[in-house]
Amino acid sequence: MAKLMPEYDRKSELKAFNETKADFKGLVDSGIKQVPQIFHHPPDPLENGPSVSVGGIHVSISVIDLEGAKEDPGTRRKLIKKVRCASESWGFFQVVNHGIPVSILEEIKDGVVRFFEQDLEVKNKFFTRDVRTKKVTYNSNFNLYSSPEANWRDTLLCFMAPDPPLPEYLPEVSRDIMMEYSKQVMQLGYFLFELLSKALGLHPDHLEDMNCAKKLGILSHYYLACPQLELTLGTTKHSDNDFPTVLLQDQIGGLQVHQNQWVDVPLTPVPW
Repeated sequence: MAKLMPEYDRKSELKAFNETKADFKGLVDSGIKQVPQIFHHPPDPLENGPSVSVGGIHVSISVIDLEGAKEDPGTRRKLIKKVRCASESWGFFQVVNHGIPVSILEEIKDGVVRFFEQDLEVKNKFFTRDVRTKKVTYNSNFNLYSSPEANWRDTLLCFMAPDPPLPEYLPEVSRDIMMEYSKQVMQLGYFLFELLSKALGLHPDHLEDMNCAKKLGILSHYYLACPQLELTLGTTKHSDNDFPTVLLQDQIGGLQVHQNQWVDVPLTPVPW
């Protein structure tokens, strides 16, 4: 007689993982050899299909160069047209020469790593799944109980506008750069909303006047080495509900966008 496999109790495993307040760094550092079942993802036909490089003939993703756009009306008119086309076709575009110093971009990424590489007891001061009322939250999968499969990553979320947390409530190892990065991204956001407003044929301040630029949250993901890459994902396919999402990639890559097929988004070289 064949031996019956024990029934998988997903709810109990989720509860046990949550109560440990553990993170993936702890799992990886412990030398884990197998991915727990709550993080297994079933095969997805879209994920297994071929991705198309943006260097191909049929696919291209706009790169919006903001250099000179604030000073030169002619340059701005050309950019507005490119923003309109990119928004209509993809809802996505890359931005270069945006005015945020490279040193700040590098330091915010380093600050994120510093936070996640702290001891667990330090990070757990920020551990919560109450992302609606807390301004600073740290966890592994904020939607742990509601998503079909958990993602293989740790996350820090900080709401920085319009009512930012007091500095002493931010992680000490990344406090200064988070505040400076927030200021820089808010300024970029105002200008992007101006371009998007004009692209829609509206007054330049239309979207800002609707309070579209009022809020800012910094969502920082930390992806770790995985012993069974074929079983799980760091980020599953999704649609962001923010308007807009300003994404800062590291130099590892992996970003894809979807329009009938998955398209690899190439890294933009860092201008040292």
